[in-house]
Amino acid sequence: MNRGQGRDWRYLADDGVTASFGLAADEAVTRRQGTGDSPPTIRLYTYRSHCALVGRFQRAASEVRLDECRARGIAVNRRPTGGGAILMGADQLGVAVMTPRGELERSYDRIRELFQRFGAGLCGALHELGMPAEYRRKNDLEVQGRKIAGLGIYFDRAGGLLFHASLLVDLDIALMLAVLRTPFEKISDKEIATVAERITTVRRECGRAVAVGEVRELVRRGYARTLGVELVPGGFGDDELAEIAALERETYATPEWLEREPAVADASGSATVKTPGGLLSAHLTLAGDVLKAVYLTGDFFCDERVVLGLERALRWHPAESARIVATLHTLLASEGLSLPGIATEDVARVIERAVDAARRQEQAAVAKGCFVNP
Repeated sequence: MNRGQGRDWRYLADDGVTASFGLAADEAVTRRQGTGDSPPTIRLYTYRSHCALVGRFQRAASEVRLDECRARGIAVNRRPTGGGAILMGADQLGVAVMTPRGELERSYDRIRELFQRFGAGLCGALHELGMPAEYRRKNDLEVQGRKIAGLGIYFDRAGGLLFHASLLVDLDIALMLAVLRTPFEKISDKEIATVAERITTVRRECGRAVAVGEVRELVRRGYARTLGVELVPGGFGDDELAEIAALERETYATPEWLEREPAVADASGSATVKTPGGLLSAHLTLAGDVLKAVYLTGDFFCDERVVLGLERALRWHPAESARIVATLHTLLASEGLSLPGIATEDVARVIERAVDAARRQEQAAVAKGCFVNP
């Protein structure tokens, strides 16, 4: 099957796949792009409810409550693409775009271009449903500041490119919080509401029970339009199925693949300060000296878009206090983002205290021997 990257691309649609097959299929077809053994392919599929998938460079035990997954019969696996941990199932549409890499460079600016290019099909589909979706910094698609899809990219050594996306048609947030680790120490109605303010779904935005099949068809049309290709329905070939089975058996179904993780876990911390504008709390995850994620909560009154803007700017941000203060001042000056009655220094102070709490947790883990390999 030696096809070039012409106008005709293959379109695959499958549902209820296992975690290991779903990931192995995407990597195997991507690998074959570089050799010309498979045509450029767009695959829109769903996983068997449910599975938890961590990013290629994440520590599984830091991202997922493994005991909870075992108790609930939820499969855990690792994607070939980067990004954060996600919960996938029948109501989350998996997207895989597999194409030869050609002369694409791996520079940061080029990656952003690729996210925008391959995310455009999703944005187009959501626009048809009346949602003003847009690509935002890092690797998310958002609707009015709320995440609706996560994006990832993988370059195969043989010359293939894999673009991954997970589109939230719907989401059981309570289940997600029970399975995925967050900076919150407990799962309560308040924590569920906090996360619900930052994530949205197709059904929530449309106000109706949109079928996954309807969304899939809009996404298919969106990609055909934005990439300027004809999507020809097809299936996996016998040679592809053989490679998928081998990759699944030798990689994705092995504990060694899941256990490829850093020796030191991420740490979580929380803190609360009293301010003239009300109580302000910060809940965060610390990855070394970087703020991986920050949630700001409290009893202050504020436009939620301001909170979302502050949180977005602090994702994957250096944890150094002076740099946090500088970023907050820049946001105030350039975008007018500030919490009413709460000084920028108070926001920085509560984050600094939460960072200190996370580092104390990290030091306690070291004292218990977390550097000893099991």
